[in-house]
Amino acid sequence: MAIGHWQNSAMKIFMPLITILLTTVIALPLFAQSPASSPAAAVSAAGGQPNPQEMMKQMMEMSKLNDNHKLLASMDGNWNYTIKFWMNPDPNAPPQQSKGTAVRKSIMGGRYSVMDVSGKMQMPGEDGKMKDMQFKGMGLEGYDNVKQKLVAAWIDNMGTGIQFSEGTYDPATKTFTYTSEIEMMPGMKTPVREALKVTDKDHMMLEWYENHGGQEKKTMEINYTRAGKK
Repeated sequence: MAIGHWQNSAMKIFMPLITILLTTVIALPLFAQSPASSPAAAVSAAGGQPNPQEMMKQMMEMSKLNDNHKLLASMDGNWNYTIKFWMNPDPNAPPQQSKGTAVRKSIMGGRYSVMDVSGKMQMPGEDGKMKDMQFKGMGLEGYDNVKQKLVAAWIDNMGTGIQFSEGTYDPATKTFTYTSEIEMMPGMKTPVREALKVTDKDHMMLEWYENHGGQEKKTMEINYTRAGKK
């Protein structure tokens, strides 16, 4: 029994070590694939094995902030918004409208931006009648130096999924463009395009487009104004 107990204790120590070694062996080739100014420098001459020092140098380079992160951080602050929804199948029907607030702040040393949104929305209740419902949402945005793309995620209290998006920024029009796919019901996937235009440091507008059967339609518009500004 004493031998068995020792063996069990040894295995408990040995298995995590094996796991760490395997993880390291698997991770090294993955890190070696990260783009850098000189990818070949990360590979040593000995059998083409990754050079840990060069890999670490590249990883540190990939973690640095750049103008894209500063651009996202420039939108930090408190915002008021008005939102319009075009949910009625009748194209001539007026949009639903509501208001709310949004707070943006930078985290992780400026590498990401978090946005907390609060407001009210007119939604049909269980009886089918429209009523005000409290809306809560949270967005996370960043710029991935490896992908060289804007990346974002969104959650809210109207669902249980997480929307992941990738995007670009056009400095000429001061517009962020994100693309993603939503699945409101099982099997019903809808491509989405979001265009966020920064009018000036105190105003920006988001337009949300959904693609149904190859036809893109604008279904939402949000106008943001910094709190205290007009």
